[in-house]
This record gives sequence, structure tokens and C-alpha cells, in this order.
Amino acid sequence: MSSRWANLDNDNREQYGGGQRSGGYGGGGYGGDRSQGYGGRQQRGGDERLAGKWDNRGGYQDSANIDWTKQLPRDERLEKELFKGANSGINFEKYDDIPAEVTGEDPPGSVNTFAECELGDIINEAIKLANYTVPTPVQKNAIPIINKGRDLMSCAQTGSGKTAAFLLPMLSSIFHSGPGESSNQNSSGYRGRRKIYPLALVLSPTRELASQIYEESRKFAYRSQVRPCVIYGGADVGAQMRDLDRGCHLLVATPGRLADFLDRGKIGLDYCRYLCLDEADRMLDMGFEPQIRRIVEKDAMPAKGDRQTLMFSATFPKEIQHLARDFLDNYIFLTVGRVGSTSQNITQKVVWVDENDKINFLTDLLTATDQNSLTLIFTETKKGADYLDNYLYDRGFRSTCIHGDRNQREREGALKSFREAVTPVLVATAVAARGLDIPNVRHVINFDLPSDIDEYVHRIGRTGRVGNIGLATSFFNDKNSNIVRDLLELLIEAKQEVPEWLEKCAANNRGGRGGRGGRFGGKFGARDYRQGGGGRGGGRGGGRPQGSGGNNYGGSGGGQRSFGGGGGGGSSVDWWAN
Repeated sequence: MSSRWANLDNDNREQYGGGQRSGGYGGGGYGGDRSQGYGGRQQRGGDERLAGKWDNRGGYQDSANIDWTKQLPRDERLEKELFKGANSGINFEKYDDIPAEVTGEDPPGSVNTFAECELGDIINEAIKLANYTVPTPVQKNAIPIINKGRDLMSCAQTGSGKTAAFLLPMLSSIFHSGPGESSNQNSSGYRGRRKIYPLALVLSPTRELASQIYEESRKFAYRSQVRPCVIYGGADVGAQMRDLDRGCHLLVATPGRLADFLDRGKIGLDYCRYLCLDEADRMLDMGFEPQIRRIVEKDAMPAKGDRQTLMFSATFPKEIQHLARDFLDNYIFLTVGRVGSTSQNITQKVVWVDENDKINFLTDLLTATDQNSLTLIFTETKKGADYLDNYLYDRGFRSTCIHGDRNQREREGALKSFREAVTPVLVATAVAARGLDIPNVRHVINFDLPSDIDEYVHRIGRTGRVGNIGLATSFFNDKNSNIVRDLLELLIEAKQEVPEWLEKCAANNRGGRGGRGGRFGGKFGARDYRQGGGGRGGGRGGGRPQGSGGNNYGGSGGGQRSFGGGGGGGSSVDWWAN
């Protein structure tokens, strides 16, 4: 572990920071004393107030006799906390041309407004407070499907509003149906504590994504009887159990921590009506399958058909679809325009950089970038992420780092300082950054390209999120020959600029899958493997980005690299925000 992250001050556990950077990951400025801690657990005053209000209502014992569709009184302090930084009027109507395809038996039609979804007063008010205007394409199609009680496998581009697409109808249904039999359960679990029976379960592969989903669920449960909770590894077990003791109707969890709590008898899934797997393809492909099967098939969770199961991700390869069908019953498959194929806001650049030249090329690239723009750099290894972060910081770049070996407070601190642009450069491994929704990431750099094109799609989706412009730059060399054909096809499909050398590499190399058509299905991130083709179209086509012309990375002479410009007839868009 690098010296900057070691020896955290135990006297500052709530701040998780302070002091010089070498004495722990803290907040404030750089090169001086840090008075505002950016590491670790944040105070959740609003959540404590919400918990107190729920406790005052008597918990499970009284909740069965209460009309859950009625709004609770406003709490202005909590409201301000929950909805600060809400979408500032982003108009999603310009995404109407993003195509959608729905397959399966008797799928319901799409909607055009939230009013058509009939989500109820509680949800409708939360939607207004969040400044949502119209549903995004995935929401227009997914919400009616979930409202009809159908199982769903949804493949939608990252940053398209997937989280709200499953939370809104799940919570609305709970508001209208109430707690049911779960309100009568007061059995004792671990060490005499009350055993908790959530009504809905959302599984996530990472701690950061679980926390993100939980914060969104708090927004949409505002002024309701429903109490969301989150549990994940790397955090204090006792604190999470005490939080659950206050009641939990919607549980967001990582598979490992949930399996542990099931084994301890703290949580029962007997009355779980809804199961949602977010980033489902990665959970089933990253070694979580045994834990998920243990949770879904070997505990008391209702069987498929008796519960509603939802799966969301940016990609759904055919082999993962085969695996996922074990958890779904007569499901509908929804696929909405894929990142790189339909997003007009992402420009993809692939540059040849020899392995030994990567760091120098990266520093030149960062020097040419607006120092206040958020830049996310991906490496393949945790050791590589640590090394690169320290290298950049030692040369004056305000950088930070997250990966699987960081403890929870370090990871939370790094993300907080990145979001707030205290450290506008974040070095990360792909797994650690999976599914994160960080609004203003202007530039994604694949310092190390992944070996799988699906992972590339997920990575570039960290930028160009709805309403924003983004750039994705990838360093390519001989080590990446296994991905060259898939990458070339993706760039052509997305009408991006394709270097001549990349075409030659693809022609001389047989690496890759030898064509992604059957797997990605053209402009979509996946196609329903059950279908030979076709399906109900849900969009109006088009929406592809045009080639970006001459925004090349070529040198401009004099030994200094020139980033932007170069080449005739190029786009005049300044992707560096300078």
C-alpha cells in the first residue's frame, strides 16, 4: 500500500482524513494541511431522521393498518438533502430517436410521459423534486412492463436512467399493496435481534454501486412508509444490523454480505416480491453466480413465477442470457440503443501508443486537458492503478485512485473528492468503477484496454452521460490484438473516425469473436437470443454520431504533441473544454 493511503488516523474515524496527504486520504487542498476529511463514511443525518420517523410509526407492528399510498408530512431539511444536485432540467426529449426493441410474449406498449405510468402521488412528487421531465427510452419501455408484473431482462446504455426504471415501479407497487404478511413477522434472528423480511431486493456487484442505488431509493421513498437499507462488505456489520433493526422494506445489497446475513439468520427472503439484479451480466460473469444461486434458489425466497425478477445491464451476451433464464419466468427482453452506437455525445478515439510510452503520452494528454474537467483513467490491475496514481500525483496532477484492495472509507473518500473535483483525475480498475453514476466525467482514458469488447462498452459509458459531452480515448498496441476486430467493428458501427493502422491490424489479425453481429445485434448492446430477429420497435431510429473528422492526436511538429486540430475538414468541437 502506498504511503499516501497508509496509517489512517484512528482519532479521525468520522472524517477519515486530515493531515498531510501521506498520512491518509483527506479532503481540502493539496500540498498543505487538510482540514476537511474526504475519506470514508459520510454522516447520514437525513437518513437518521428518516429512521427516527419510521421508528415513531411503530415499525412492522402498526404498518399493516396504515394506508401506504398516503404521503407523510414534508421534512424540508431531509428534502433539501435528498434532492440537492438533482437534474437541472435536462431535457431527455432529444433522446426520442434512440431505438428500442421489445421481444417476448404479449409485451405491453411503451409510454411517453410519467403520468401515463400511474405511479401514484408519492412517486410523482419525487419525480418533480428530482427535476425529471419525461421518461428516458429505457423508462418508457421498462416501467409498463414492470407495472404489468412481468419479468424483464433489459439491456440499456449506461447512464440512460436504468436505476429509476426499476425503482419507480417497484416502489409504486409496494406503496399500493402495503407490507402484506411481512408486517406480522417478529421472529428473532441473529443473537436475538429481530429478523428482517424485505419486500424487495436489489443486488449489485460493488459497494459503490449499491450505495448509489440506495441513495436513489431514498429519494423515491421520500414521504412514504417504505424504508430502504443498504448492506455491503467492507463496512461495520454491527452498524448495518442496527440500521436493519429499524426496519427494511427495500434492501440493496452486494451478494457476499447478503449471503452472510442470511447465514446469520438476520434477513429472511420469505416475503420478497421483487428481485432486481443490476449490472447482471457482470455479476453472473465475475464469480458471483454461486452466491446468487444460494440467495435465490437455496433460501426461502419465493420461486420464479411467484416473485417478479428484473435484470438490467449495458450488455447481455448470449451465454449470460442462457444463464439468466434460470432466474426468470416468461420474461420480456428489452434492448435500448447501445453506448457508442446511438449516443451523439461520445467521441471515441483510438491511438497507437507503445507500452513504454504510455505514461509520457498520458501526462501530455492530461496537460492539454482543462484541469477542472473530470477524467477517469482505467487500468487492468490494482498494482498498476496504485503506481499510476502515485506517478501522476508526484508530478502535480490532482489524482486519486480506487480498486478492490482499497478499504471502504478510502474508496468513498476517493469518489467524493473526484465528484467534487478536488481530485479531478481518478485512476480505477474496471470492477471498482462498475456502474458508477458520476455526472460530469468529460474524458475516459483506457490506459490499458480490456480484453473483452463488452467491458469496453461499459467503460466508455462513464462519460457522455445524458445531457453531457464526452470523449473516450484508448491506448492501443500489439498487446491488444485480441480485441482489434471487435473494436474496429464497433467504431465503424458508431460512425467514429477509424485510423488506417487499425484497419490494417484487423486485416492481419484473426483475434476477437470474428464478428459481433449475432451478439450485439447492430445498434443494440444485445439481442434476445430466443428470437431469430425482429421484435417490437420502441424508438424512431437514427441518432448516431457523425464521424469526428480531423480531431486527431497526431504530432504538430517541434517535438511537442498536439491534441486536437490536425487533419483537414475536422470538427471544430473542442473536446478538451479549453
